[in-house]
Parts: sequence; structure tokens; C-alpha cells
Amino acid sequence: MRLHIINSNSEGNCYLFTDNEGNTLVVECGVRFDKIKQALNFDFSKVVGCIVTHEHGDHCKGVKDAVKFGLDIYATSGTIKGFKFESYRLNRVSKNRKFSLGPFDIIAFDTHHDTAEPCGFLIRHKEMGTTLFLTDTIYCGYTFPGLTNVLIEANYSQSIIDQKLAENPFLRNRVLQSHMSVETAIKTLKANDLTKVNNIVLIHLSDRNSDAKVFKQIIEESTLKTVTVATAGLIIENFNETPF
Repeated sequence: MRLHIINSNSEGNCYLFTDNEGNTLVVECGVRFDKIKQALNFDFSKVVGCIVTHEHGDHCKGVKDAVKFGLDIYATSGTIKGFKFESYRLNRVSKNRKFSLGPFDIIAFDTHHDTAEPCGFLIRHKEMGTTLFLTDTIYCGYTFPGLTNVLIEANYSQSIIDQKLAENPFLRNRVLQSHMSVETAIKTLKANDLTKVNNIVLIHLSDRNSDAKVFKQIIEESTLKTVTVATAGLIIENFNETPF
């Protein structure tokens, strides 16, 4: 499995999972659709679909153009309503119920964000095992057995926003009530059995309220796992169930 991170921050989020047969699952559509076209070399013949967690622009700004191009989008009913347009290519998914897109099996689950019906995803594929995709949530109310890879938000540090946003309580509270801190990310990871986890990828870091080098270090120390900070254009070639 190859993981291609097109972008991962408040400017836009999009991730491509591509298996050895070329089947590609798009996760989030929060960049200009032209960027997705370029990343796929304009070949959508094996794209199985796009799943979206919620309707904020940095996660869905490319949805309308994707639909016009012929790409099927999958999201909760509340998220689709938040897109504010209709198309037969907008497919409603139910939380806690498995659906399949090509060789990818997916389950959406509740998250806690300031949108209509946000969700996270468990994504299962024979090459990468079970991957947790968790972003834009203040916490996660679930634990997940058998994880092999994790993409998790580490948007900010409590100490950084206490320092930088002390004189802007509105923005400080907005961050606290809608995103996951690195401290909460560590608690979430440690609440799960990480025995089989090969990769932890930190996503959606705030440009001003995070420290990528420090976040990577403290999560490596807390989990004893390989940790990568998502950056635009990064490709992880062996995003597999086993490290070999």
C-alpha cells in the first residue's frame, strides 16, 4: 500500500491510499481538485471513491469539482447536507455500518467537531490491515482492536495555545472545542492496543499552535512506534500490515 499525502493542515486535507493493483481510495477532498488530478496523473480508472469526514472547506472544498468530474463521494447525511448542493454522486453512509469501495472495507464512526454529523473512519484492506483515520475531533469515545496503522490529528499543544492565544479567548476556545491536542492524541493512542501498529502519522497540525519536531518526539517516546508528521507531497511507500 502507498499513502500519498497531498496536504494536511488548515489550508486543506487530502490523502490517497493506493494498493499494489493501483486501486485508489481518496480520503478527504479539501484541496483544489486539480491537485488530486495531478497526483493521480489524470488517471481515475482505478479510483474507487472518496470518503469525507465533514463539510468544512479544508476537508471538502474540492467536492463539487470532483462530482462534476465523475468521482463518487461518500459521507454522512449531515455532511452531505452541509455541502449545499445535490448530486446522485453524493452517497450517504451510516455510522457503525461497514461499506466497501473496491477492495477497501470502511466503517464510519462518531467524532466530536462543530459540524452537523462529523465522523472518523476505520479502513480495512488486505495489504495494510486496519487503519484508523481520526481528525477534527476533541476526543475519541472508542477504542479499536487490531489496528495496524494510524492517522491521527495532533492539531495543537495546550501549552502553546495557552501562551500564544492568552489574549484571544474566542480563538483559543474555538481550537479547544473543535480539534485534538497532542496531549489527547497520546491518551487516545495509549488507550488502544498498539502491538501490531506499524505507522503512526500525525495529521492536521496547526501552523501556529504546534511543533512538529516536538510532537513527533513525544509520541514516539509514548508509543515506541514509528511516527511520521504529515507534510504536503509526502509518500509512504510501505504503508502495510507488516513492515516487510
